[in-house]
Amino acid sequence: MKDYLKFYINGEWVDPVEPRTLEVENPATEENFARISLGSKADVDKAVAAAKEAFKTFSQTSVEYRADLLDKFVAAYQKRMGDVSEAITSEMGAPKWLADAAQATAPLAHFTTTAQVLREYKFEEQRGKTLIRKEPIGVCGFITPWNWPANQIACKIAPALAAGCTMVLKPSEIAPIDAMIIAEVMHEAGVPAGVFNLVNGDGPGVGQALSEHKDVDMMSFTGSTRAGVLVQQASAPTVKRVALELGGKSPNIVLEGADLTKAIGGGVMNMMMNTGQSCNAPSRMFIPKSVKGEAEQIAKATAESVKVGMDEKGAIGPISNGNQYQKVQDLIQKGIDEGATLLAGGLGRPEGFNKGYFTRPTVFSDVTNDMTIAREEIFGPVLVMIPYETEEEAIEMANDTEYGLAGYVQAATDEKAYEVGSKIRAGQILVNGSGPDFSAPFGGYKMSGIGREWGEYGFEEFLEIKGITGLKSA
Repeated sequence: MKDYLKFYINGEWVDPVEPRTLEVENPATEENFARISLGSKADVDKAVAAAKEAFKTFSQTSVEYRADLLDKFVAAYQKRMGDVSEAITSEMGAPKWLADAAQATAPLAHFTTTAQVLREYKFEEQRGKTLIRKEPIGVCGFITPWNWPANQIACKIAPALAAGCTMVLKPSEIAPIDAMIIAEVMHEAGVPAGVFNLVNGDGPGVGQALSEHKDVDMMSFTGSTRAGVLVQQASAPTVKRVALELGGKSPNIVLEGADLTKAIGGGVMNMMMNTGQSCNAPSRMFIPKSVKGEAEQIAKATAESVKVGMDEKGAIGPISNGNQYQKVQDLIQKGIDEGATLLAGGLGRPEGFNKGYFTRPTVFSDVTNDMTIAREEIFGPVLVMIPYETEEEAIEMANDTEYGLAGYVQAATDEKAYEVGSKIRAGQILVNGSGPDFSAPFGGYKMSGIGREWGEYGFEEFLEIKGITGLKSA
């Protein structure tokens, strides 16, 4: 077991104020492989003080300086990408192929995209006698999740650096090791002391202290809606800006005339990717009743073709921790109890597995939109298929949810997909199998969050707007 017991504060690795440790479990083996320190309010106070002091000078740096800093991060990160991939595989169970291809590479996309945004962004604009000026918001507190750990860290720290902000990061205590490596990369890239700080810990010990802190100007949180509400409540007395990227129960509407093999098969595979542990996963598939039988056959065959394990390309890994594994099992049982038809998968581990939080790729059909498995975010490899009569009914059911993070539409033409997609109340719509665009806004309507991440829209979350009036010229 390897120890990661220090925090990164003010450009140095330091001991926690009050020693307290937590062992980090590998969900594929159910064995502990690392040990971290859990921070306290005293550690948060030290980190915030360092960030507040660093903001005085870092906020005044030039665009060219900060853009070069982003480039230096990319160069340093590329040398450590294998270490990040290995860490993510160990801490949250991403199979090697997924850790290499997506989990560890995502930060590069966010940093390169943000560098381009920064170099082209206009921070000042003259409107009549008023100069509109955009300035860094200040000290930012970041709380990041375990499901896409490096990605979610990068899409916060990249725009914060670009804007001229300073920050304190609390990564998930379930998946903290990749964050420690990223801190080492920030140091190697030459990020000035105090600009980036890392304190490991849990929500009550570090997350709340960070959210409540009077010298933190902004909190950016990614995680469950329940935890996001707590961050917002803790932040309210100090009237800081809060950005939340929360849960989802995203609809995937398959329209009449869509290529069923591609739409259904692709929808199932997209749902199973990352073991269903993505907040924007297309977890509710709406299918025309006229093709229900054929759609079910395709979905069943596709789900049964999904491999489970850590080594084979395309395979899905375990659920990231024991509590989440039990939640997924309970919801599968709930689907059975409420009368949904189990097409594939079901309870328990897949055949051949007697340890690890591995879950059978599961598909339910004959689901109604009021069933628990259609309402709650399962966060596991479980797809629900909901039949519909008319397009209007599909759109109405798609919007009948407290969430609004993403939506998916499969249609015969892009024009039709756009027509239906524009009626879905969600922050990002993906049509006809399209993949992510790192320059597009990412964030949710309703209880899926506040604010946006990625690209220019994510960058602007870290800026304050000032009007200077009465000027004769810019």
